[in-house]
Amino acid sequence: MKQKVGLYWFTCDLRIQDNTLLWQANCEVDSLLCVYCLPQMDRYLVRYSQEQSLGSERLAFLQQSVACLSQSLENMGQKLLVFDDRPLDVLNRFIQDYGVTHFYCDLFSGVNEQSVVDRLSQLHSDLTCIQEPVNTLFSQRLLPFTLGELPSTFTQFRKQVEHLPIGVDSSLSALPEPPAQVISTLNMEEVSCQLFAGGETPGLAHCSGYFATPLASHYKQTRNELDGFDFSTKFSPWLAVGCLSPKRIFVLLQEYEQREGANDSTYWIFFELLWREYFHWYGKQWGRSLFKFSGLKDAAPLTSFYSYRFQQWKHGETQYPIVNACMKQLKATGYMSNRGRQLVASCLIHELGLDWRYGAAYFETQLVDYDVASNWGNWQYLAGVGADPRGSRHFNLAKQTEMYDPDKVFIERWHGNKAITPSDHVDMVDWPLSCLKGDE
Repeated sequence: MKQKVGLYWFTCDLRIQDNTLLWQANCEVDSLLCVYCLPQMDRYLVRYSQEQSLGSERLAFLQQSVACLSQSLENMGQKLLVFDDRPLDVLNRFIQDYGVTHFYCDLFSGVNEQSVVDRLSQLHSDLTCIQEPVNTLFSQRLLPFTLGELPSTFTQFRKQVEHLPIGVDSSLSALPEPPAQVISTLNMEEVSCQLFAGGETPGLAHCSGYFATPLASHYKQTRNELDGFDFSTKFSPWLAVGCLSPKRIFVLLQEYEQREGANDSTYWIFFELLWREYFHWYGKQWGRSLFKFSGLKDAAPLTSFYSYRFQQWKHGETQYPIVNACMKQLKATGYMSNRGRQLVASCLIHELGLDWRYGAAYFETQLVDYDVASNWGNWQYLAGVGADPRGSRHFNLAKQTEMYDPDKVFIERWHGNKAITPSDHVDMVDWPLSCLKGDE
């Protein structure tokens, strides 16, 4: 009888437990290859982020998470094969060289990853491709609507799904071994991340530790603060790379509510998980439109691109101290509060008049909790070309500063008042305005 050889392509699901797809692979194949490819800086991302590589904090967290997964797999007699090459090339080579019969991967909200799966299916017509969402609260089969019927607003979505059952998946204690003579792999360097320790084990420890404190009962009152580790749950980095599943968080939240009581704050944690869920299916539904300047709308925003203004925004050198502080915090730590993200996005779009895609792409390179659908969906939302029926969101930066940093503690800590320069001493192609006729 022909051996069933499986290949599991790890992407943003860097965990062993609460992993439906890995459990399915364990039941179906005789041997299993586990493959991971580091994210690539494609031409689109380089163009819009104006960066040549991922930020050091995002990369460090990712490498830690991959190293943790590798150790967990090794403890189960498996081996994680890590590559810094194009996924299509790597996966195609493995399928050919090892006679792979079953291919497993997440049901992606990102179009680049899904295009790899589609191409592999074309190249190998006899390959059994199994895709299931492993980073969502709900499977697609459980949703009370088809993907094409996804509600156009979050509120409509929430009302239809928030009472659906949610439970964690079975635990794994063993996996099929890899095929004999599997090729060598890229070694992960030992790195450290300032705020977070990447990996499934640290992620589970953080989640359990959070619910061992009373913080969840006060979450709604503190979630908009700009600085400090305990003002929000900080689950997002581990969720983004799949070291934590949203189902696991939901179950621990339920246990907390049974133990300590439910209130608006504990509900709001679930509410935020639902927002993340909505953007996942939103990204899956709209595909490449997630990256279009006009988004889901017929008309594009009335913004352009000024290289000098964008560089000011990136480096925290605008005329807006609170924006500068947030951007310097992001560069140093790879993290920014949700309130901060809204403020800097509003500034880029409305005060600086810049194409929102440049901001979204820069966030992609820097954020340790980068999630394709949540990031690009939120930027569309703020630019008025996404899922918000009220149009774009323009924040009054002076008012927001008075509300969230009245004593300028955050601004002082992150040097938001330093290196402030005017935004308009060059034109959109970076010619000095003083050289224009009439200004001499």
